[in-house]
Amino acid sequence: MSQDKASATPPPTLQAEPGWRQPRIAPSLAEVYRTIPVATGSWWRRALAFAGPGYLVAVGYMDPGNWATDLAGGSAFGYTLLSVILISNLMAILLQGLSSKLGIVTGRDLAQACRDHYSRPVSIFLWVICELAIAACDLAEVIGSAIALNLLFGIPLPWGIAITALDVLLILYLQNKGFRLVEALVIALIGTIAGCFLFEILIARPDLPGVMTGFIPSGEILADPRKLYIAIGILGATVMPHNLYLHSSVVQTRRYEETPAGKRMAVKYAFIDSTIALSFALFINAAILIVAAATFHTTGHAGVAEIQDAYKLLTPLLGVAGASAVFAFALLASGQNSTLTGTLAGQIVMEGFLNIRIRPWLRRLITRLIAIIPAALTAIFFGQSGTAQLLILSQVILSLQLSFAVFPLVRFTSDRLKMGEFVNPAWLKVLAYTVAITIAALNVWLLVQTFRGGS
Repeated sequence: MSQDKASATPPPTLQAEPGWRQPRIAPSLAEVYRTIPVATGSWWRRALAFAGPGYLVAVGYMDPGNWATDLAGGSAFGYTLLSVILISNLMAILLQGLSSKLGIVTGRDLAQACRDHYSRPVSIFLWVICELAIAACDLAEVIGSAIALNLLFGIPLPWGIAITALDVLLILYLQNKGFRLVEALVIALIGTIAGCFLFEILIARPDLPGVMTGFIPSGEILADPRKLYIAIGILGATVMPHNLYLHSSVVQTRRYEETPAGKRMAVKYAFIDSTIALSFALFINAAILIVAAATFHTTGHAGVAEIQDAYKLLTPLLGVAGASAVFAFALLASGQNSTLTGTLAGQIVMEGFLNIRIRPWLRRLITRLIAIIPAALTAIFFGQSGTAQLLILSQVILSLQLSFAVFPLVRFTSDRLKMGEFVNPAWLKVLAYTVAITIAALNVWLLVQTFRGGS
């Protein structure tokens, strides 16, 4: 890592480019900017050099918030909502590809691009919205980690929530050791989660025809307010707004050539990296829902929406010792993994929108305190059932804020003045705006159903 840091090139000083109102400001995550060299030679060596940022992004697609929505959807509706997970993941692959392309081509992350393009009041509004999204995500990580500590070691929820505030020390240690170490730990934790759920699927023995049918979209999801509420929660837990800001920044840790050919190569391998990583996220999310459907829905336990209940029932229903412990261990890995990327996203958003740089430990502490306060109050006054409801609500909040990141991203990458020869072609522009409008329409539908009292 030290060799990478020593050979890092300094941030470029450029004049204002066509399509932008001001020169590029200093890059976010400046301490790791362009610190990782890109290997020459065979395609797989280049692919390995770019492998990493996609997995940091994929973490947000399998955090404890996903567990809550997937468990609720699988236990209540069987395999029906698998199609929502699949569609959400395809949307994520498209949007994260656009995010990495924006960062590589323009040298700006999405927050910096918004600050450069929009007026000051609009930028401040977008920053506040994004901070709320990060707080909602962090809330899910705090609750998920605390629940895992409670299940594994019997630590009371309020104390578990307090313990999660200390993970800032781990994050600071890893960042000082180099960005590749952070990526390696994230990939190892993803592998741990995937291995745990592969074990759970094998012992749950799901109905394979039912699983395959579940991946086919059904109109009844839109017609049933209860299914729609969980479906949009799944969408919010899968396509996370702050991940779009995160990806556009962390791809700039690679030291690719800033020429058209170099950028074209970087865009290609960054897309491969994120697509493979998000395929792991698809497997894990689908696995959680499949295990819930096969274990709870088919045995008449349709009301299992809480992680604690799932933990208690897995071993007796499946008849395999250790099934519950493996489930809780995967949850702990998920919560800690998400903590790493939440810290980076918070730093990127604050620096990009406000051009304010504060110490990472202080930034992390502020973000975590915002999440700990409502989580602790809920655990103290409402107990386990309250934390489960708060988990699902946090994911719906994420979904409602998603459009405020998606529309600027699609607009910027579809602007020829900003992107030059890398501008989205017509078919991609149409597809991207279709996804953006679909997300916005689903959220409006959810609000209408909620105010009608349907959910």
